[in-house]
Amino acid sequence: MTTTDELDGRPDAHLMRVAAVLVLGVLAPLLDTTIVNVALRTLGADLHATVSAVQWVSTGYLLAMATAIPVSGWATERHGARRMWLLALTLFLAGSAACGLAWNLGSLIAFRAVQGAGTGLLLPIMQTVLFRAAGGRPAARTLALISLPVVIGPILGPVLGGLLVDVHWRWIFYVNAPVCLVAIALARRVLPVDGARPGAGRLDVAGLLLLSPGLAGLVYGLSRAGGAGGFAQAGVLVPLAGGLLLAVAFGAHALRRPGTALVDLRLFADRWFATCSAVLFLAGLSMFAAMLLLPLYYQQVRGEGVVAAGLLLAPQGLGTALARLAVGLVDRLTDRTVILAGIALTALGTWPFALADAHTALLPLALALVVRGLGLGVVMMAVMLSAYAGLTREQIPHASSLTRIVQQLGGSFGTALLAVVLQRRLAGAAGAAGVAAGFGHTFTWALALTVLALVPALAIPRGSSRAARPGPTAPDSARQAPTAR
Repeated sequence: MTTTDELDGRPDAHLMRVAAVLVLGVLAPLLDTTIVNVALRTLGADLHATVSAVQWVSTGYLLAMATAIPVSGWATERHGARRMWLLALTLFLAGSAACGLAWNLGSLIAFRAVQGAGTGLLLPIMQTVLFRAAGGRPAARTLALISLPVVIGPILGPVLGGLLVDVHWRWIFYVNAPVCLVAIALARRVLPVDGARPGAGRLDVAGLLLLSPGLAGLVYGLSRAGGAGGFAQAGVLVPLAGGLLLAVAFGAHALRRPGTALVDLRLFADRWFATCSAVLFLAGLSMFAAMLLLPLYYQQVRGEGVVAAGLLLAPQGLGTALARLAVGLVDRLTDRTVILAGIALTALGTWPFALADAHTALLPLALALVVRGLGLGVVMMAVMLSAYAGLTREQIPHASSLTRIVQQLGGSFGTALLAVVLQRRLAGAAGAAGVAAGFGHTFTWALALTVLALVPALAIPRGSSRAARPGPTAPDSARQAPTAR
């Protein structure tokens, strides 16, 4: 049930406690990816593995995460969000502990897959728990809180990774244990108790066998595109084509089984949800893919170490924190106005890096990162608030799975695209000036992709507001299938 405080933009104390527990639960998984990336070279040397082999420590994690996301909605309905949240945290904890005890590269890759499966469940379930606890409409201040780990992960990860690798690489996994144990204990006390939804159907096995491998194929193909051959190599095209065919087959399967498919694609018939999903895809493609470039710029152009590069990215996290000061605007202005403003701020914060070289002053770049972080925070809050508005309690888990899938694919495609652009520019670069020019060119691509996100945002009708749209308290009979609003 939505309280008066929530509608006024002031979340009640219980909702803020729930949000804080959720943030703690996803903190370790979101830090984990960047921490491990810092340690890949050390892992290869310690485990006597080649560069291509040790990359599977990251690739296996990403594939397992992509595979687990689609099943999260059904599992939440079948077993309850709270129970699945605790199970996912336990799965990530077990995988982390096992990674720390790994005896060779093969065992480490297998245990990283366990971690990835836990993360793939945690992220969509977090959204489901939050939106259900808030009656479908959490205040923007609450969303600002849970968006912080998404941005601070790539900032703190390299710093922690660099420090922990100096002790021993096993500690990059052991450090997750205390965080997960505290998160599990608090979740048992704070998260609302729920059970299986009456009438929750059986697992759509056929849908699972189509969608999960399809997503894994797409993510795997995109992860390999950053190599010397770019997209024009069999190792990229074959998994991409296979993943796309499986995803299309799932679409046909899901439309034949309305209401019982693994993920309810009828949500895309809802104009608001479809438009917000397009913005989320392009946000992942342009905004979060630029996370690849930022630390590399400081390391390869400015000559900074891993830890220093992480600290130099801290202003972006500050900008996201400052987005909490704009929550009144997010709650009161129209969705279209806020989303357009957030995209514009993100583009403005990216632009200086397209012009930067090895001698650009650090202070203007730090200020640009603050603006960029502010824009990212505002966009994600506004889009999420708009995407979930008007959905029933039963539709929320499906919406959580779909939004995570859209963001995952957008981020993977954007990262692959920018990696290919950067690799090709650096291949012909001459000296430090050539490297700086290569990064500037690639940041220009990131800027153009950010501006591209304005297209679906402009499709939001002028004067629209989530407060004017029907809430999830509407009778289920009136919302059996989403209709254009």
